[in-house]
Amino acid sequence: MILEYLVIIIYTICLLLIFMYALAQLNLLVNYLKYRNKTDDAVKFDFSNPDEVPFVTIQLPVFNELYVMKRLLKNIAKLEYPKDKLEIQVLDDSTDESVDVTAKHIKKLQEKGINIQHIRRTNRKGFKAGALKEGLKIAKGEYIAIFDADFLPKKDWLLQTVPYFKNPEIGVVQTRWSHINRNYSTLTRIQAFMLDAHFTLEQVGRNSKGHFINFNGTAGIWRKECILDAGNWQGDTLTEDIDLSYRAQLKKWKFKYLENVETPAELPVIISAARSQQFRWNKGGAENFQKMFKRIVSNKNISFKTKIHGLLHLLNSSMFTCIFLVAILSVPMLYIKNEYAHLKGYFYVMSFFVMSSIIFFICYWHMYKNIYGGGFVKFFKYIGAFFTFFSVAMGFSLHNTIAVLEGHFGKKSEFVRTPKFNIKTLKDGWKNNKYIKKKPSVHVILEGLLAIYFIFGMYSAFIVGDQGGDFGLFPFHLMLFIGFAYVFFKSIFSKA
Repeated sequence: MILEYLVIIIYTICLLLIFMYALAQLNLLVNYLKYRNKTDDAVKFDFSNPDEVPFVTIQLPVFNELYVMKRLLKNIAKLEYPKDKLEIQVLDDSTDESVDVTAKHIKKLQEKGINIQHIRRTNRKGFKAGALKEGLKIAKGEYIAIFDADFLPKKDWLLQTVPYFKNPEIGVVQTRWSHINRNYSTLTRIQAFMLDAHFTLEQVGRNSKGHFINFNGTAGIWRKECILDAGNWQGDTLTEDIDLSYRAQLKKWKFKYLENVETPAELPVIISAARSQQFRWNKGGAENFQKMFKRIVSNKNISFKTKIHGLLHLLNSSMFTCIFLVAILSVPMLYIKNEYAHLKGYFYVMSFFVMSSIIFFICYWHMYKNIYGGGFVKFFKYIGAFFTFFSVAMGFSLHNTIAVLEGHFGKKSEFVRTPKFNIKTLKDGWKNNKYIKKKPSVHVILEGLLAIYFIFGMYSAFIVGDQGGDFGLFPFHLMLFIGFAYVFFKSIFSKA
């Protein structure tokens, strides 16, 4: 019985943690809906007055981006801003032929009178954070805009963002990501769904109440003074953007999030690229929790509610560990429930997962409706999108749990860039991309075995107990099977 009680305790704790996270999401939804009715009365620079137009530096940190460098540089050159108040730094840590391609395009832009520099380092110390820090040493701008290689800001991007820095307390202005290849495949639609929830519900919900949010690594602009005051870029975590964001906000700098300013970007089109991105984001989140936990809890200048939201924000990725444990333990729980009648009272805790799922369903519907519109037909499409997203997210839970545990236990690893493809439609090819990881991770085999494990979980629904089975967990096990099977087969065959 000791083992059975241990399973019940771990299962219950994980369900309660997921439920707490769901309640936090519900609170963010309430904040989000309240804020949408408010007008933006923020003070802004008056760009009709040349004296109020500040000098801006654009930083483009790149590493082996052969397929998108032309597109990136061509797009950045189109940004509307006074030429005498703008410089562009291409922070190029590349080690392949893309260096020459980049250099040629930079030379052409320089010949057109564009102030653009090709900055190279002899090593990749600190990875992206190190490159940004190196460029900052010689940056002339009061404000530092940052774009990853796959981002395509619109012409008026600087004109929409820089004016908000008239408020001297603003340290960062962050814009919302949109997706140029959202409908390329099921995989890109799932990623878009996840990111849309973050860039609407979560960022607005936190920012509207003064809770901590994060610069998202790209498509945002920093006040140079804020970067330096917060301790500059540091490369000791895989998500240097979250790290600097929290250090800045702990120093009382304010962040401005602009939901209505979209910055288009490309989503990974194959699962190996999505896996490497997810691993970096989730491990980095855990690393930052370990780095920031004590600073947040001990800080006397922030409210208790902001502390709770901040900690839950940093523990976002750790929820995958709870989901994975709930998934694994759900099969033995099915047997325990039907073998030990005196324990049935404990199984009301299972309803917490149902309630959590309903909360997520409601929260994400508002995000979906905001982007695609409402109505009966759209709602039914949303149902399919939600359960597809939910299933595949659970299918990633082993992969992400490993990342989270590495982050919490301090295992260091290299910053692995997500390969870019320059792909928008199914007609565009990707198989010859030299940056694709050829061999699937050994973890993929475990994901295939887990798909089989949840087939057993569905079979168990028919045979447990003496009342003709127990189908309460059958939908959960079906979604887990779909999720792990999807991740397994996509990882093996590498098809978008």
